[in-house]
Amino acid sequence: MAIEVKIQRKRNTFELNIDFKSDSKRIGILGASGCGKSMTLKSIAGIEPPESGLIKIEGKTVYDSENKVNLKPQKRNIGYLFQNYALFRYKTVYENIAFGLKIQKKSKAEIKNRVEELIELVGLKGLEKRYPKQLSGGQRQRVAFARALATQPHLLLLDEPFAAIDAKVRKELRSWLRELINRVGITSIFVTHDQDEAIEVADQIIVTNKGRIEQIGTPVEVYSNPQTPFMAQFLGEPVIINDYASFNGFHNVSDGKTAVIRPEFITVRKKNEFNPYPVTKEEGVVERVSFRGNGLELKIRVHDEILIANRQIGQEMVSEGEHVNVFLHKIYL
Repeated sequence: MAIEVKIQRKRNTFELNIDFKSDSKRIGILGASGCGKSMTLKSIAGIEPPESGLIKIEGKTVYDSENKVNLKPQKRNIGYLFQNYALFRYKTVYENIAFGLKIQKKSKAEIKNRVEELIELVGLKGLEKRYPKQLSGGQRQRVAFARALATQPHLLLLDEPFAAIDAKVRKELRSWLRELINRVGITSIFVTHDQDEAIEVADQIIVTNKGRIEQIGTPVEVYSNPQTPFMAQFLGEPVIINDYASFNGFHNVSDGKTAVIRPEFITVRKKNEFNPYPVTKEEGVVERVSFRGNGLELKIRVHDEILIANRQIGQEMVSEGEHVNVFLHKIYL
């Protein structure tokens, strides 16, 4: 499946060309709030047309402002999962899932078979007669997902699919969604501002910034090989430093004005621990120690620059005010 999008809205022009390969079924559009993610998704679905532009799906024009083409949402064969579920409050789980099929005037037998199949698929067996208010957030999301799949769309769009769910359930649903999309085999595009979500669910990530694309690639590619200054600062937990040339190992580097350092680029050792990098080590003072559940986050002052580093649980504790050895493996200029 190939999707071509070139749309303009609120003075921003957004261009997107996706050629889905057989091994690329989950596309994540990642970006900060207000960068045009949801607007793009709604434009593709036909829910909110852009001011102008062109949208093609599998070579078929579904929107063309110049030639006045604007296919109705129901004719685009797209499933859409809303951020807030958008379930009908006074319809049961069964009725919510069956809604699109009834609009298509399917027979009662067809509807029954399809709804029962989807209820089994999303793990809601036994909850057919419940209403949305009787379900948990995770269960409501599963109903919304089943409803989006009911009409067997060629493309599934998900707008911040886990935004309304608490953190623990959100993490569980990420794995569930990834596996389910694989099982169903449907091409999917979801938008999110959550880096962890995009990295875990998508097999290709499109990072957007102010209405334009910064980088496209696999989760490993966009995280490990940023192509622009924005990308280097956007992913992970980066710190920007100015005097990077004062650090051992980087004295002769002069290609940039500032440098970006991520916590995983830094090794911290106590003074009494073995240091395999004696020549390139720096001495730093720990200014803050924060417990993060699976480790410690350290704020360390080195050469009047504040670095953020991690230290695993199980290693000897580090205290605020302590002098430690610091080694920088890598920086982005």
